[in-house]
Amino acid sequence: MASRPSRSLRVRGALSAALIVLACLLAPCGALAAWAAYGLADTARYVTAMSPLAADPAVRDVVADTVGDGIMAQVDGRPDVRPMPGAVRPFVHDAVVSFTRTAAFRAAWDAGNRAVHDAVLRALREERGGRPQDVTVDLAPVTAQMKRQLTDDHMPLANRIPVEHTTVSVLPAQEVDRFRRGFRVLEFAGFWLPSAAVAFAVAGIAVAACRRRAITATALGTALGGAFLGLAVAIGRRLTLADLPEEARRPAAGAVYDALTETLRYAAWLLVALGLVVALATWLTRRRAAPDPLKTLAAPAPAAPPNMTVAGPGDPPMPG
Repeated sequence: MASRPSRSLRVRGALSAALIVLACLLAPCGALAAWAAYGLADTARYVTAMSPLAADPAVRDVVADTVGDGIMAQVDGRPDVRPMPGAVRPFVHDAVVSFTRTAAFRAAWDAGNRAVHDAVLRALREERGGRPQDVTVDLAPVTAQMKRQLTDDHMPLANRIPVEHTTVSVLPAQEVDRFRRGFRVLEFAGFWLPSAAVAFAVAGIAVAACRRRAITATALGTALGGAFLGLAVAIGRRLTLADLPEEARRPAAGAVYDALTETLRYAAWLLVALGLVVALATWLTRRRAAPDPLKTLAAPAPAAPPNMTVAGPGDPPMPG
């Protein structure tokens, strides 16, 4: 009979441990999926995250070089401007650098990021028959703003710079279907993975024979998962920058990566802090609830009740 309760305790312990391990594994995965599904996929949050980069010097330099090269490519294609490319290029570069420090550039930066994000989301969420098309963005509004800036700076031949509808591909057609499938998985996992992590944690604590120990294990496992998530973000940053062909653009790419993953880093630190706080609180309450063995040994023995006598071997029996 004694083996049946012990067997039941072992089964409950094994089931509780399995559920807690699943919860701790799903916690960082759920945070990553929720960040991708509800952070990157939200246009307002994306634009808010990218907006401070308009003031980053590395990002401004890359934008200035890219926009300047685009303008010079259009200038070189005009026969009436082609004889003076050497004289025009310095003015274009200086004007573009000056433009990146204005409020108009910050407004154009936000508008451009919003347009790119909307175009990508529209392509990922819409179902279109036939062959997928490239996701493109028209840069004509940015070129028009640059032309006005160059004209105000009295650059020679600025009024001859063509403002054409120049489309830039932000997502190749062959990648649209793959990204669309991945986006659907993220939307599904962004809700269900965190929900499953919470459900497994609650179930593991509920079936545990010692719930205080189960809470401590869940808290420490959650903190460990948050630490691994933060480590994964750091490793991802290094690998992303290492794959860039141009080393000069790595500071700008690093700034973009940090801006996009800021919420994910906060989530990792939140998991670590929450897990450690819960584990510490559980340990402190256990110490307070446990009896002190020294006080137990030093406590006096209970006194005998009054009016009670102990009969000896030769004493007559007590009357009933």
